[in-house]
Amino acid sequence: MGTQKTVWDNPAEIIRHLQPDHPVMAFAPTVLQDRARQFLDGFPGLVTYAVKSNPDEAVIQNLVTAGIQGFDVASPFEIDLIGRLAPRAARHYHNPVRSRREIAHGVREGILAWSVDSRSELEKLFEQVPTQVDGQGVEISPRFKLPVLGAAYDFGSKFGATPDLAADLLRLAAERGYVASLTFHPGTQCTDPIAWESYIRVAREICDMAGVRARRLNVGGGFPSHRVVGVEPDLQSIFTEIADTVTECFGDDAPALVCEPGRGLCADAYALITRVKGVRDGTDVFLNDGVYGGLAELPIIGNIDRIEVLTPQGKPRTGDRNGRVIFGPTCDSVDRLPGELALPDDIAEDDYVIFHGAGAYSVVTNTRFNGFGAMTRATVMGFE
Repeated sequence: MGTQKTVWDNPAEIIRHLQPDHPVMAFAPTVLQDRARQFLDGFPGLVTYAVKSNPDEAVIQNLVTAGIQGFDVASPFEIDLIGRLAPRAARHYHNPVRSRREIAHGVREGILAWSVDSRSELEKLFEQVPTQVDGQGVEISPRFKLPVLGAAYDFGSKFGATPDLAADLLRLAAERGYVASLTFHPGTQCTDPIAWESYIRVAREICDMAGVRARRLNVGGGFPSHRVVGVEPDLQSIFTEIADTVTECFGDDAPALVCEPGRGLCADAYALITRVKGVRDGTDVFLNDGVYGGLAELPIIGNIDRIEVLTPQGKPRTGDRNGRVIFGPTCDSVDRLPGELALPDDIAEDDYVIFHGAGAYSVVTNTRFNGFGAMTRATVMGFE
């Protein structure tokens, strides 16, 4: 496949030298660390990474290097992964529904922060989770939900208590002697800062209903990545809105803040390199990856239109862009991207289509259906 290197300059260099026939996920550690520092410098509280979005060990190690000291873990596997790679980091077990065996695993591993969104799950925690571990208080955070606002899809359809129920759960956790806190998730790829404002105001109402001061307020994930050309996320506006609203609503009695970005941290540190299998009668484009592989999220959340098309020599295609239907490689009609994507009219078989900002969830959704999707990894200095 040509010259082998440990670190490539950019995706174009990979294409020129390797001519990859399988999808390649190109990872830029410097981009990841820069984004992590943006969160650490801008968010007014503890930044915890949502491991589920991309659990690659290189991601975890680079986040620790950048200064991330907390991780949102949603399974025993993720608990153990962070315990091995970042043993001094905080682990927040914020999947609100767990089996008793999963709870027991978290207790054995010394988990200090749990979330919950129902009375039945709270009772399971009361049965197994101590109020203190090695002299530190154990936190239970009721997770509440509101109607979705400004997000790509609604996490509240699966998780989250009503504000009234969250107040009951908060009061019960406090009465049992746990560190009573609150958490929410405004919805994925949330670009509107007002979504956080709405949740924070309701968090204050929940505290008032419960008669309990929440020790911490976890404002969730949902922080957007850069998916659309010309619409780069304004993370600082979101951070400022969160800080200002907490001060307005809670004053001197404000809870400590936590966030748990996943996509917002890792997505833009990756680019997915795909190859054109064919251009059917000059119209539809077939790629060697699709919705059963690294592009699994796109039918749910919408296309990434930060794309470029390169020739096998790594040169950009410059033809006029027109809307094209894009199919993946499998023998399944479901395997197509939503709508159409603007691609140059001189795109040809064996060209490469690069999806920038594809690092969230894509590395863990590859099914290998029909035998396709043998994704390889590469490290790059950057994407220019």
